[in-house]
Amino acid sequence: MVPVPLLLAAPVGVPVLVSGTYALAALRTRTPAPAEIPTARRAPVAEPAVVGGSLPTRPPLEHLAPAAPPAVLPVRAKGWAGLLSPAAILLCGAVLAGSVPYDGPVQILDGVLRADALTVWMLLVVGAVAALAVAAGPSYLAGERLAGRAVDRTAHRYHLLVHAFLAAMCLAVLAGNLGVLWVAIEATTVVTAFLVGLRRTRTSIEAAWKYVVICSAGIALAFLGTVLLYYAARQAGISETQALDWPVLVAHADALDPAVTRLGIALVVLGYGAKAGLVPLHAWLPDAHSQAPAPVSALMSGVLLAVSFVAVLRYKVIADGVFGAGFVRGLLIAVALLTLALAAGVLLAQRDYKRMLAYSSMEHMSLIALGAAIGSPLAVAAVLLHIAGHGLAKTVAFCASGQVLQLRGTSRIGRVRGLLATAPGPGAALGLAVLALLGLPPFALFASELALIRAGFGSPYGWAVAVALLFALTAFAAMGFRTARMLLGPAPGDAPPPLRLGVAAGVPLAAGLLLCAALGLSVQPLQALLTAAAHVITGGH
Repeated sequence: MVPVPLLLAAPVGVPVLVSGTYALAALRTRTPAPAEIPTARRAPVAEPAVVGGSLPTRPPLEHLAPAAPPAVLPVRAKGWAGLLSPAAILLCGAVLAGSVPYDGPVQILDGVLRADALTVWMLLVVGAVAALAVAAGPSYLAGERLAGRAVDRTAHRYHLLVHAFLAAMCLAVLAGNLGVLWVAIEATTVVTAFLVGLRRTRTSIEAAWKYVVICSAGIALAFLGTVLLYYAARQAGISETQALDWPVLVAHADALDPAVTRLGIALVVLGYGAKAGLVPLHAWLPDAHSQAPAPVSALMSGVLLAVSFVAVLRYKVIADGVFGAGFVRGLLIAVALLTLALAAGVLLAQRDYKRMLAYSSMEHMSLIALGAAIGSPLAVAAVLLHIAGHGLAKTVAFCASGQVLQLRGTSRIGRVRGLLATAPGPGAALGLAVLALLGLPPFALFASELALIRAGFGSPYGWAVAVALLFALTAFAAMGFRTARMLLGPAPGDAPPPLRLGVAAGVPLAAGLLLCAALGLSVQPLQALLTAAAHVITGGH
């Protein structure tokens, strides 16, 4: 029997320890940073040398690193060692999944860290997406080193920040205190800002600053909302030490002042909605996701948005206890439809495939918000399944797009043709991931969207689902058409021979697609956990 304190502390503590190890390694690294890093669009493409009038066979992606600098192998080995963090998160989530749905929540440190079924579900999602993204890291960094955009110190800084990012997300998921939740969400902003600007190009630094400014505004609004809720709790007679404890606030929701709580909840939805990519503070998302390293984009899109939205769900439970479901439902429906309309409109004119994936994230977060607004057990279960399926599919899509960017040296859709002919591995992974994001079977998003439609048309909010379907179909058509243009057709005349995808680069992509398909075919092994997690949102236990 694993002690509860260890199960709750390890998902945060292990990534912190791994991050500290990379920090020490970075201090010992003597290699200088690159003096000038070219922009992604101007990045040199690794073209094979012409030998004897014929093109040689190209090596797999993970073998594209320069041949033999002594520091390369240790750095790549340390990159694989980073799998310790997602392994710890997954292991703790799996052990908790065997007890929490049946025995109830567990907590330590007077409720500062707490695990209910929703927490456990999110730990499993964060762990699975993190495992794929961290596993994709070594091959991605090898490509960056080959292109001259990274050295040992860059790789160490990358790993340090990624594991600190994982620790912050796990702390947000495990937080039983709303003040700790705010600190953890703010920590994700600080850490990921450095990751967005890791390449030190003009566009990446601009994207990082834009991200910091907009998300800081959002997190300030969330802080103000948290303070107002604390004030309402104190006025209701809740003790100072428990005024921000989520279970206490849920239990005493009917005693909170409605006017103060209404203002506080509205600010929180607006503030954490910014981190979740919802309008009106969404403008950071396309720039940050397109400029961050591909595995980081996968983590930001796959789980950071969902973790931020889970914070909104925590407050929604409190608000439902004060006003009933109508207040937050109206806010979420309005925000979801506006975000979906914006994403669909921009996708119609999108010319950059990484930004296309970023706007796709906004579209899927809109569907998640709409499902949470409907609020029935079926809709909430669909929301949780959608979070998992979207995280897996978007991770594969971003990692595959990162490989395409390294191969072609451009993120312009119009300059990428015949991808299946010249790079069948990354091309097939990108194509299948987009099919998953379009909600086609057998992937998990097909099951979740079908459940969401059933729940929506079985409620008084069928009109909102109908409007959302119209926008979603528009977005799906735009994504499908542009992805097909990249994948299909003959290879350009000057294209190199077909690229063979190596094991290290291909396994994370294949595993992500298989997991997404498995969730779409059956959630029976996770059914008890999924039902209990949905009950936390609808029942607050």
